[in-house]
Amino acid sequence: MTERKIILKHAGTVLAGQLAVVAFGVTDTLIAGRYDSHALAVLSVSSAIYITVYVALIGVIQALLPLFAELYGAKKFEKIGAIFRQTLYVWLCISVIGFLILISPYFVLQWTKVPTELQPDIQSYLGLLALALPPALFFRLYSSFNQSIGKPRLVTWLQIGGLIVKIPLSILFVFGCSVIPEMGLMGCALATVVVTFGMALIAIVLMKTSPLYERFVLWKNIEAPDWDQLKQMARLGIPNGFSVLVEVTSFTLMALFIARLGTAAAASHQIAANMTALLYMIPLSFSIAISARVSYWIGSGNLLKMREAIVTGFQLIGLEAIVMASVLWVFSREIALLYAKDPEVAVIAAELLILVGFYHLGDALQTLCFFILRSFKITLVPMLLYSVMLWGVGLSGGYLLAYHGFFGISAMQSPHAFWLMSLSALTLVGASLLYLVWRNTETKVNQITSV
Repeated sequence: MTERKIILKHAGTVLAGQLAVVAFGVTDTLIAGRYDSHALAVLSVSSAIYITVYVALIGVIQALLPLFAELYGAKKFEKIGAIFRQTLYVWLCISVIGFLILISPYFVLQWTKVPTELQPDIQSYLGLLALALPPALFFRLYSSFNQSIGKPRLVTWLQIGGLIVKIPLSILFVFGCSVIPEMGLMGCALATVVVTFGMALIAIVLMKTSPLYERFVLWKNIEAPDWDQLKQMARLGIPNGFSVLVEVTSFTLMALFIARLGTAAAASHQIAANMTALLYMIPLSFSIAISARVSYWIGSGNLLKMREAIVTGFQLIGLEAIVMASVLWVFSREIALLYAKDPEVAVIAAELLILVGFYHLGDALQTLCFFILRSFKITLVPMLLYSVMLWGVGLSGGYLLAYHGFFGISAMQSPHAFWLMSLSALTLVGASLLYLVWRNTETKVNQITSV
C-alpha cells in the first residue's frame, strides 16, 4: 500500500471518530434546548469551561503519540509497553489536576461575570461532569496509542458506539420515564459519565485480551516512576498542552469580546466559529495520521520515507484546504442562511464565512506543521509562537482594531476585526512553523545521506 493510501485510510478512520465526538456536544445542546432555555444557558458556560480544561489536558496526552510511533517503527514492542505504563502516571496526574479545576470553578465564574442565577447549576453540572474526566482522558490515551501503531479503527468504532448509547441515555435521564426521575440538564452530565466509563472499561478489556496488544506486554507489574522518562514526557506534553490551551482560549475570549458588539455580531461569530471547528476536524485527522507515519519512519531509521510522508501530507492537506475554502467562497450566503433566519445575522455571517475559508487555509497548514514538529520532539518553540501570535497579534490586535483602531485605521466595531487579525496571526504562525518543518526535515535527511 502506498504512503498516500495509508495516510488516507488512517485519516478517514480518525475523522469518523472525531465527528462522533463532536456529535456528543451537539446532542447535549439539542436536548438542553428542548428542555428549557435556562438549561441551555447553563450548558453553554459549563461546556466552555469543561472543553477548555479537557482539550488542554488531552494536548499533554497527544504529545506522547510520537514516542509510541517511533518505538513501533524501531520494532521495540516491549519498550512500548514500558512507556505505556509510565504514561499512566501522567494520566493520573493530569486527571487529578483537571478534576480539582472542574469541582471548583467559582473564581472562573466570578472573573467572567457569569450571571449569579446560573452559577449554582453550573457548579453542580461541572461537579458531576468532573467524574467523566479521568475515564475520558484514559480513553484519549488509548486512542493515541492505537493511532501510533496505525490501528485507529477500534477507537472509531468505540466512539461511534458511545454516541449511539449517549443519545437515548441523555434523553432518558433528562426527561425521565416511569422508573427514572426527571433530572433535567444533570441527566446529560450523568449520561456522559456512564458512557465515558463504559468506553474506558472496554478499552482496558481490549488491551488485556486482544491479540493485537500481546506483543507490547502492556500489563506487566507497573514499575516505579522513571523520572527521566517522565521528564521527557513533560518536556513534550506541557508545551503541547499549553499551545492547545492558547488556541482554545483565543476563540473563547474572542467570543466574549465580540458579545459586546450586540446580538447580531455574537450570533454571526458563533456561526463562523462553529464552521471553523467543523472544518478543523479534517486537517486534525490528517495530521494525526501523517505524524504517526513520520514518527514510524524516524523510528525505523528510514528518513527518506519520512520526508516522503511529509511531502504527501502537505499535498493532501493543501488540496483539502483549497477545496473547503473554495466551497465557503462560493456558497457562503447559502451556508449562512442554513444557520440563521435573521437577515442581518445571515449577511454578517456570510461575510465572515469567506474569512473562515482563508482562515482554514492557514489553520490546516499550521496544524500539520505543529504535529510534524511534535514528531521531531519540538514543542517549546511552537508554544511561544502560539502565545505571541494568537494572544498578542490575533486577540489583542482584534480588540484594538474593533474598539480603538490603530495605525490610522478607525475602530471597525465589527467581528470582522477579530477574524482579520486572527487570520493574520495564523498566517504568521503557519509560515514560521513551515520554516521549522523544512529546516528540521532537511537536516535529518542530510545527516543520513552524508553518512
